[in-house]
Amino acid sequence: MELSAAIVIYNCWEEAVQAAATVLEYTRRHPLTLYLVDNASPDGSGAHLEEAVRKGCLACAPGQRVEVICRQTNGGFGTGHNTVLPRLTSDYHFILNPDIQLTADTLSDLADWMAEHPDAVMARPGLKFPDGREQRLPLRRCSLRPMVYRQLPFLKFWAKYNDQYLMADRDLTRPTEIEFCTGSFSAVRTAEFKEVGGFDEHYFMYVEDADLTQKMRTKGKAYLVPQYTAIHAWHRAAHRSLKPFLWQAGSLLRYFSKWGFKF
Repeated sequence: MELSAAIVIYNCWEEAVQAAATVLEYTRRHPLTLYLVDNASPDGSGAHLEEAVRKGCLACAPGQRVEVICRQTNGGFGTGHNTVLPRLTSDYHFILNPDIQLTADTLSDLADWMAEHPDAVMARPGLKFPDGREQRLPLRRCSLRPMVYRQLPFLKFWAKYNDQYLMADRDLTRPTEIEFCTGSFSAVRTAEFKEVGGFDEHYFMYVEDADLTQKMRTKGKAYLVPQYTAIHAWHRAAHRSLKPFLWQAGSLLRYFSKWGFKF
């Protein structure tokens, strides 16, 4: 079984090197190609990544390879990840954020689990904050009320819709079929990922992972597989400043126009 993974970087090369180092350190059971895609960072992240590889800061075990790709333009999150699409020859591919840290061979674990469950075309592990707290991430399809509540949590009368969005009514301690697989850490069957054309590049940032989940679900099922875990810093830029919030709002409108409005 061959694995591949991609981390898209924009002005965060040091964090990305730390994430990549844990991926290489812990992924041991299967051959791995790790792509580091610099999305035309103005701080010179691409050159720093190339230097890190050249100087051996990202040490590869037998069967591992690291490839740095420096884009000339920033096409957004999905476009950055699609850069590697023509190069993929793996059985399973992993979409990772630069703020991910592994503490176990989670990539191999997820790939093996998916191999044992042929209906699974997409999956994600349980994700935790660096202090060990469990992250509660969306698991059902995007809808308006929980998205608004997550930006404006004082709207307490809509809290129940956010609970539905998080599948709080389900036992999430065991593998569970889901409708939304976060782009911070997702595993996909490479053949199906290529078949659906990867990410929709009309999204610059935000909601493209929800869109990809719906595309992948036309080929099979998506799962939360919580017995395997990773650390996710979860910077949540859209909750802190106006520009990312506006990007998210525009992406949500695109998503609804494509997959149908859900209040």
